[in-house]
Amino acid sequence: MNASVPGPLSGVVVADFGRVLAAPYATMLLADLGADVIKVERPGTGDDTRAWGPPRAHDESTYFLSVNRNKRSFAVDLGTEEGRRDAHELVRRADVLFENFRPGTMDKYGLSYEEAHALNPGIVYCSVTGFGAGEGASLPGYDLLLQAVGGLMSVTGPAPGQPVKTGVALVDVLTGLHAAVGVLAALRHRDATGEGQHVEVSLLSSLLSSMVNQAGGYTLAGQVPGILGNRHPSIAPYEVYGAADRPLVVAVGNDRQFLALCRGLGADALAADPRFASNADRVAHVDALAEEISARLALRTAAEWFDLLTPLGVPCGPVNDLAGAFDLAERLGLSPRVAPADADPDDPMRLVANPIGLSRTPPRYERRPPRLGEHTEDLRRWLDS
Repeated sequence: MNASVPGPLSGVVVADFGRVLAAPYATMLLADLGADVIKVERPGTGDDTRAWGPPRAHDESTYFLSVNRNKRSFAVDLGTEEGRRDAHELVRRADVLFENFRPGTMDKYGLSYEEAHALNPGIVYCSVTGFGAGEGASLPGYDLLLQAVGGLMSVTGPAPGQPVKTGVALVDVLTGLHAAVGVLAALRHRDATGEGQHVEVSLLSSLLSSMVNQAGGYTLAGQVPGILGNRHPSIAPYEVYGAADRPLVVAVGNDRQFLALCRGLGADALAADPRFASNADRVAHVDALAEEISARLALRTAAEWFDLLTPLGVPCGPVNDLAGAFDLAERLGLSPRVAPADADPDDPMRLVANPIGLSRTPPRYERRPPRLGEHTEDLRRWLDS
């Protein structure tokens, strides 16, 4: 990383009123790219996630640390006249405002989109909600709830009738990504015209969009998908099998890969079996195919199969835990862990790297996640200047 090269969003000031995950994840991505993100927090308690744990590291919640690097913390009591005055002055100077309160909450502080626009006509104002600002405004936007009512759990689980949530708050993360893209598009328009605008992103809409082929199968063909466990509704073999020591994924996407799999398994007869001649045939006879493949994969370890099948062009791999996943990324040279430049050298903080690679203006890791109110006095002096 060339520290002398400013980030692509250098000079962009973000007033971040978001908390928990969706909005903070979006603003961290912008901060990594050079934006000056000012995290507005309640004095005394701050972002809810500061209290979420275990686990903890550096005597802080790892949940909070995971989505708040490169930001400055501004402790402001929006319930007081002084706090609202500080917040209004920040909005006057900001390029972007993020908030993910329930619709109507920002109005109480004189910070609705209309009021923010009056203070700063060029403001890009991003509202992240659970179910939109209309009929769903009063519904709570919790990720688990969205996974349930938004259909994700209906296709996730070991078997029909056994819905399971994903292992992370995936809807929040997807919504944060959509929010960041929307803000970047609005900034592009603002730079061309001088006009700010209201960016609105909901968890439900983001989830429905992210259901891609499953959602498309419903909107285009009226097909309501169900739980298939680790199988794919349209491709086979594409699931988790048992190797001799642990689970192994085989993700065959076309006939060429299937022929390579059969060759690697020493099972040329499978390739000649009319039940498995095409992908459609394999999907139709997926149980019989799984039985044939499972019997062969059980003869070797997952690592042995990976080493044997991968050179043949067969997509496969063991089911890693996070330690294994980070080890793989490191072995592949992806540098998945980073240390902020201002971290304590005697107690280094290892955070997850931004996944965006930019050849000229790469992500920067200048600030550790802020302590509550750490930058309040400096920011107040700036606002009073």
